[in-house]
Amino acid sequence: MIDPLSEIITLLRPRTVSSKLISGAGKWGIYYSAFEQPSFCTILKGSCLLTIQGKEPVILNEGDFVFMPVTPSFTISGFGSVVSEQVDAKNTSHVTEEVRHGDQDGQPDVLMLGGYFSFDSVDTALFVSLLPQLLHVQSAEKLSVLVQLIRDEFTEQRSGREHILMRLVEILLIESLRLMEKVDAPVGLLRGLAEPRLAEALRHIHGNPSHSWTMDELARKVALSRSTFFERFTNAIGIPPMEYLLAWRMTIAKDLLSQQNLTITQIAEQVGYGSASAFSTAFSRYVGLAPSKFTYS
Repeated sequence: MIDPLSEIITLLRPRTVSSKLISGAGKWGIYYSAFEQPSFCTILKGSCLLTIQGKEPVILNEGDFVFMPVTPSFTISGFGSVVSEQVDAKNTSHVTEEVRHGDQDGQPDVLMLGGYFSFDSVDTALFVSLLPQLLHVQSAEKLSVLVQLIRDEFTEQRSGREHILMRLVEILLIESLRLMEKVDAPVGLLRGLAEPRLAEALRHIHGNPSHSWTMDELARKVALSRSTFFERFTNAIGIPPMEYLLAWRMTIAKDLLSQQNLTITQIAEQVGYGSASAFSTAFSRYVGLAPSKFTYS
Protein backbone atom coordinates (compact mmCIF):
# COMPACT_ATOMS: atom_id res chain seq x y z
CA MET A 1 0.00 0.00 0.00
CA ILE A 2 1.08 3.59 -0.72
CA ASP A 3 3.24 5.29 1.93
CA PRO A 4 1.88 8.85 2.47
CA LEU A 5 5.20 10.30 3.62
CA SER A 6 7.04 8.96 0.57
CA GLU A 7 4.24 10.25 -1.66
CA ILE A 8 4.57 13.76 -0.26
CA ILE A 9 8.38 13.82 -0.44
CA THR A 10 8.31 12.51 -4.02
CA LEU A 11 5.78 15.11 -5.07
CA LEU A 12 7.77 17.92 -3.44
CA ARG A 13 10.97 16.87 -5.26
CA PRO A 14 13.41 18.33 -2.70
CA ARG A 15 16.89 19.35 -3.78
CA THR A 16 19.75 20.86 -1.82
CA VAL A 17 20.37 24.42 -2.96
CA SER A 18 23.16 25.25 -0.55
CA SER A 19 25.11 23.40 2.10
CA LYS A 20 28.38 24.15 3.83
CA LEU A 21 30.46 23.37 6.87
CA ILE A 22 30.17 25.91 9.69
CA SER A 23 32.35 25.95 12.80
CA GLY A 24 32.59 28.10 15.89
CA ALA A 25 35.04 28.58 18.76
CA GLY A 26 35.16 30.83 21.81
CA LYS A 27 32.46 33.50 21.91
CA TRP A 28 30.47 33.52 18.69
CA GLY A 29 26.94 33.88 17.37
CA ILE A 30 25.20 34.13 14.01
CA TYR A 31 21.78 35.69 13.41
CA TYR A 32 19.87 34.62 10.30
CA SER A 33 16.86 36.58 9.12
CA ALA A 34 13.76 34.65 8.06
CA PHE A 35 13.65 33.21 4.54
CA GLU A 36 11.15 31.06 2.67
CA GLN A 37 13.18 27.93 1.97
CA PRO A 38 13.25 24.97 4.37
CA SER A 39 16.61 24.71 6.14
CA PHE A 40 18.56 22.02 7.94
CA CYS A 41 21.52 21.61 10.24
CA THR A 42 23.30 18.54 11.54
CA ILE A 43 25.91 18.71 14.29
CA LEU A 44 29.08 16.84 13.34
CA LYS A 45 31.11 17.67 16.45
CA GLY A 46 30.58 19.48 19.76
CA SER A 47 27.46 21.42 20.74
CA CYS A 48 25.84 24.84 20.34
CA LEU A 49 22.66 26.78 21.05
CA LEU A 50 19.76 27.34 18.66
CA THR A 51 17.36 30.18 19.46
CA ILE A 52 14.25 30.82 17.36
CA GLN A 53 12.57 34.15 17.90
CA GLY A 54 9.81 33.75 20.50
CA LYS A 55 10.88 30.22 21.50
CA GLU A 56 12.98 28.74 24.28
CA PRO A 57 16.63 28.06 23.27
CA VAL A 58 17.46 24.50 22.20
CA ILE A 59 20.81 22.83 22.89
CA LEU A 60 22.13 20.94 19.85
CA ASN A 61 24.62 18.14 20.48
CA GLU A 62 26.79 15.96 18.27
CA GLY A 63 24.61 13.75 16.06
CA ASP A 64 21.52 15.98 16.32
CA PHE A 65 19.58 16.96 13.21
CA VAL A 66 17.36 20.04 12.86
CA PHE A 67 14.89 20.78 10.07
CA MET A 68 12.72 23.90 9.70
CA PRO A 69 10.06 23.66 6.92
CA VAL A 70 9.72 27.44 6.68
CA THR A 71 12.77 29.03 8.21
CA PRO A 72 12.02 31.79 10.73
CA SER A 73 14.63 34.24 12.01
CA PHE A 74 16.98 32.43 14.38
CA THR A 75 20.34 32.60 16.12
CA ILE A 76 22.88 29.82 16.41
CA SER A 77 25.71 30.40 18.85
CA GLY A 78 28.12 29.21 21.46
CA PHE A 79 27.14 29.34 25.14
CA GLY A 80 28.79 32.62 26.08
CA SER A 81 27.13 36.03 25.95
CA VAL A 82 27.89 37.72 22.62
CA VAL A 83 26.41 40.12 20.08
CA SER A 84 25.52 37.91 17.12
CA GLU A 85 26.77 38.61 13.61
CA GLN A 86 23.92 39.02 11.10
CA VAL A 87 24.14 36.75 8.05
CA ASP A 88 21.95 36.47 4.96
CA ALA A 89 21.88 32.76 4.09
CA LYS A 90 21.04 33.37 0.43
CA ASN A 91 23.93 35.79 -0.04
CA THR A 92 26.40 33.19 1.27
CA SER A 93 25.02 30.23 -0.71
CA HIS A 94 27.98 30.38 -3.12
CA VAL A 95 30.48 29.72 -0.31
CA THR A 96 31.79 26.14 -0.46
CA GLU A 97 34.66 26.12 2.02
CA GLU A 98 34.23 25.86 5.80
CA VAL A 99 33.00 29.08 7.44
CA ARG A 100 34.60 29.79 10.83
CA HIS A 101 33.03 32.04 13.47
CA GLY A 102 34.59 33.33 16.71
CA ASP A 103 38.21 32.43 17.46
CA GLN A 104 39.98 31.63 14.19
CA ASP A 105 42.82 29.58 15.68
CA GLY A 106 42.81 26.07 17.16
CA GLN A 107 40.17 23.37 17.13
CA PRO A 108 36.52 24.48 16.90
CA ASP A 109 34.07 23.94 19.76
CA VAL A 110 31.41 22.92 17.27
CA LEU A 111 31.37 21.74 13.64
CA MET A 112 28.11 21.51 11.75
CA LEU A 113 26.73 21.03 8.27
CA GLY A 114 24.07 23.62 7.50
CA GLY A 115 22.10 24.52 4.43
CA TYR A 116 18.73 24.92 2.84
CA PHE A 117 16.46 23.14 0.39
CA SER A 118 14.33 24.15 -2.50
CA PHE A 119 11.25 22.18 -3.49
CA ASP A 120 10.67 21.84 -7.22
CA SER A 121 6.96 21.28 -6.58
CA VAL A 122 4.58 24.13 -7.39
CA ASP A 123 2.73 23.51 -4.12
CA THR A 124 4.42 23.07 -0.74
CA ALA A 125 1.57 24.48 1.36
CA LEU A 126 0.07 21.14 2.43
CA PHE A 127 3.40 19.66 3.51
CA VAL A 128 4.50 22.77 5.38
CA SER A 129 1.15 23.19 7.14
CA LEU A 130 1.31 19.66 8.54
CA LEU A 131 4.82 19.86 10.03
CA PRO A 132 6.06 21.52 13.23
CA GLN A 133 7.99 24.80 12.95
CA LEU A 134 11.09 23.05 14.30
CA LEU A 135 11.87 19.38 13.87
CA HIS A 136 14.71 18.38 16.22
CA VAL A 137 15.90 14.78 16.18
CA GLN A 138 18.41 13.94 18.87
CA SER A 139 21.23 11.52 18.22
CA ALA A 140 19.90 8.34 16.60
CA GLU A 141 21.92 5.42 15.22
CA LYS A 142 20.71 5.71 11.62
CA LEU A 143 21.14 9.47 11.59
CA SER A 144 24.67 9.10 12.97
CA VAL A 145 25.60 6.84 10.06
CA LEU A 146 24.17 9.33 7.55
CA VAL A 147 25.91 12.25 9.24
CA GLN A 148 29.24 10.41 9.07
CA LEU A 149 28.74 9.71 5.36
CA ILE A 150 27.97 13.39 4.77
CA ARG A 151 31.04 14.45 6.72
CA ASP A 152 33.23 12.03 4.71
CA GLU A 153 31.89 13.41 1.42
CA PHE A 154 32.68 16.94 2.49
CA THR A 155 36.25 16.16 3.53
CA GLU A 156 37.30 13.76 0.75
CA GLN A 157 36.49 15.99 -2.26
CA ARG A 158 35.77 13.01 -4.54
CA SER A 159 34.11 13.16 -7.98
CA GLY A 160 30.31 13.21 -7.88
CA ARG A 161 30.45 14.89 -4.47
CA GLU A 162 27.60 17.35 -4.96
CA HIS A 163 25.21 14.71 -6.32
CA ILE A 164 25.97 12.31 -3.46
CA LEU A 165 25.60 15.07 -0.87
CA MET A 166 22.21 16.06 -2.27
CA ARG A 167 20.93 12.48 -2.05
CA LEU A 168 22.36 11.92 1.44
CA VAL A 169 20.75 15.08 2.79
CA GLU A 170 17.40 14.06 1.25
CA ILE A 171 17.66 10.67 2.97
CA LEU A 172 18.60 12.41 6.22
CA LEU A 173 15.44 14.53 5.92
CA ILE A 174 13.18 11.54 5.27
CA GLU A 175 14.73 9.46 8.06
CA SER A 176 14.35 12.34 10.54
CA LEU A 177 10.66 12.66 9.62
CA ARG A 178 10.20 8.93 10.15
CA LEU A 179 11.81 9.14 13.56
CA MET A 180 9.38 11.91 14.53
CA GLU A 181 6.32 9.76 13.78
CA LYS A 182 5.09 9.41 17.36
CA VAL A 183 1.85 10.02 19.21
CA ASP A 184 3.30 12.91 21.24
CA ALA A 185 4.53 14.72 18.12
CA PRO A 186 2.99 18.15 17.48
CA VAL A 187 -0.39 18.15 15.74
CA GLY A 188 0.17 17.35 12.08
CA LEU A 189 1.02 14.61 9.61
CA LEU A 190 3.70 12.95 11.77
CA ARG A 191 1.32 12.44 14.68
CA GLY A 192 -1.31 11.04 12.32
CA LEU A 193 1.17 8.57 10.83
CA ALA A 194 2.07 7.40 14.35
CA GLU A 195 -1.51 6.23 15.02
CA PRO A 196 -2.09 2.94 13.15
CA ARG A 197 -5.73 3.52 12.21
CA LEU A 198 -5.16 7.08 11.07
CA ALA A 199 -2.08 5.96 9.14
CA GLU A 200 -4.23 3.37 7.41
CA ALA A 201 -6.78 6.04 6.47
CA LEU A 202 -4.00 8.23 5.08
CA ARG A 203 -2.70 5.30 3.03
CA HIS A 204 -6.16 4.83 1.52
CA ILE A 205 -6.45 8.52 0.66
CA HIS A 206 -2.97 8.70 -0.86
CA GLY A 207 -3.21 5.32 -2.55
CA ASN A 208 -6.46 6.04 -4.39
CA PRO A 209 -7.21 9.77 -4.63
CA SER A 210 -9.51 9.16 -7.64
CA HIS A 211 -11.91 7.11 -5.48
CA SER A 212 -15.10 8.87 -4.36
CA TRP A 213 -14.27 8.63 -0.66
CA THR A 214 -16.85 9.50 1.97
CA MET A 215 -16.39 9.95 5.69
CA ASP A 216 -18.41 6.79 6.36
CA GLU A 217 -16.32 4.65 4.01
CA LEU A 218 -13.01 5.83 5.42
CA ALA A 219 -14.27 5.21 8.96
CA ARG A 220 -15.33 1.67 8.01
CA LYS A 221 -11.95 1.00 6.41
CA VAL A 222 -10.22 1.65 9.73
CA ALA A 223 -12.90 0.04 11.94
CA LEU A 224 -13.99 3.23 13.71
CA SER A 225 -17.33 4.92 14.06
CA ARG A 226 -17.86 7.99 11.90
CA SER A 227 -17.74 10.38 14.84
CA THR A 228 -14.70 8.74 16.46
CA PHE A 229 -12.79 8.72 13.18
CA PHE A 230 -13.59 12.38 12.51
CA GLU A 231 -12.53 13.44 16.01
CA ARG A 232 -9.29 11.41 16.10
CA PHE A 233 -8.23 12.44 12.60
CA THR A 234 -8.94 16.13 13.19
CA ASN A 235 -7.28 16.21 16.62
CA ALA A 236 -4.13 14.41 15.41
CA ILE A 237 -3.59 15.96 11.98
CA GLY A 238 -5.17 19.35 12.52
CA ILE A 239 -7.75 19.32 9.72
CA PRO A 240 -10.85 17.13 9.12
CA PRO A 241 -10.55 14.03 6.88
CA MET A 242 -12.49 15.40 3.92
CA GLU A 243 -10.60 18.68 4.05
CA TYR A 244 -7.32 16.71 3.99
CA LEU A 245 -8.61 14.67 1.03
CA LEU A 246 -9.45 17.86 -0.86
CA ALA A 247 -6.05 19.39 -0.07
CA TRP A 248 -4.25 16.26 -1.28
CA ARG A 249 -6.28 16.10 -4.48
CA MET A 250 -5.55 19.77 -5.21
CA THR A 251 -1.85 19.23 -4.51
CA ILE A 252 -1.78 16.41 -7.07
CA ALA A 253 -3.79 18.49 -9.53
CA LYS A 254 -1.37 21.43 -9.28
CA ASP A 255 1.55 19.11 -9.96
CA LEU A 256 -0.16 17.53 -12.98
CA LEU A 257 -1.17 20.93 -14.36
CA SER A 258 2.41 22.19 -14.07
CA GLN A 259 3.62 19.30 -16.23
CA GLN A 260 1.25 20.37 -19.04
CA ASN A 261 1.00 16.91 -20.60
CA LEU A 262 -2.56 15.96 -19.58
CA THR A 263 -5.94 17.42 -20.43
CA ILE A 264 -8.21 18.93 -17.77
CA THR A 265 -10.52 15.93 -18.19
CA GLN A 266 -7.68 13.46 -17.58
CA ILE A 267 -6.53 15.35 -14.48
CA ALA A 268 -10.11 15.50 -13.18
CA GLU A 269 -10.36 11.71 -13.44
CA GLN A 270 -7.07 11.19 -11.58
CA VAL A 271 -8.16 13.30 -8.61
CA GLY A 272 -11.69 11.97 -8.17
CA TYR A 273 -13.96 14.23 -10.23
CA GLY A 274 -16.54 12.90 -12.69
CA SER A 275 -16.18 15.75 -15.13
CA ALA A 276 -13.86 18.54 -16.16
CA SER A 277 -16.43 21.14 -15.15
CA ALA A 278 -16.84 19.72 -11.62
CA PHE A 279 -13.07 19.66 -11.20
CA SER A 280 -12.67 23.18 -12.58
CA THR A 281 -15.27 24.51 -10.16
CA ALA A 282 -13.63 22.80 -7.16
CA PHE A 283 -10.12 23.84 -8.22
CA SER A 284 -11.12 27.47 -8.82
CA ARG A 285 -12.83 27.64 -5.43
CA TYR A 286 -9.81 26.12 -3.63
CA VAL A 287 -6.93 27.80 -5.48
CA GLY A 288 -8.53 31.05 -6.65
CA LEU A 289 -7.61 30.40 -10.27
CA ALA A 290 -9.16 28.30 -13.01
CA PRO A 291 -7.05 25.25 -13.96
CA SER A 292 -6.29 26.72 -17.40
CA LYS A 293 -5.01 29.97 -15.86
CA PHE A 294 -3.00 28.13 -13.18
CA THR A 295 -1.16 26.17 -15.88
CA TYR A 296 0.29 29.36 -17.33
CA SER A 297 0.65 31.41 -14.13
